[in-house]
Amino acid sequence: MSRPPSTPSDPPPPAGETRPGDGPAGGAGQGKPPVAVLVIALVVAAEATALLVAAGWYAFELFSGSPVLSFWGAVFTLGLLLAFSAWLYAVSVFLFRGYRWTRAAALVAQLFVLTIGFPTLSGGLVLAGLAMVVPALAALVLLFHSTVIAFASRTGNAPPAL
Repeated sequence: MSRPPSTPSDPPPPAGETRPGDGPAGGAGQGKPPVAVLVIALVVAAEATALLVAAGWYAFELFSGSPVLSFWGAVFTLGLLLAFSAWLYAVSVFLFRGYRWTRAAALVAQLFVLTIGFPTLSGGLVLAGLAMVVPALAALVLLFHSTVIAFASRTGNAPPAL
């Protein structure tokens, strides 16, 4: 993204040149995302994909006749799995774009993964537990990295005053 000229009479800079305030240092969330942001976005997208696969498996089991205590409760659970997966995909995309709200959303998602991952790990399912805990811990550490904080500080555009 490039910023528009400050006044209409200012011509845009030639290709390859930037003005003060252009780029990652001057414009929040502008420019190429740092590697840490890419890693976090990929971790969140992988978690969303895992939830989507779990929702597909859950739906297959539900509609193939597996016994459930409450059919509509199981449908509600399926809806929650699908909604949370869509939410995580949105967090991943908007984090990659540099929006500020995504850091909090990604933090909450990683805390949820850790609350499931640690009991899974201590319950004897070591590989499944490590597959949840290690990426979540990596994303948690990277969420507080200075380059991620600097990049993910974009807010929505304010509407024009007049």
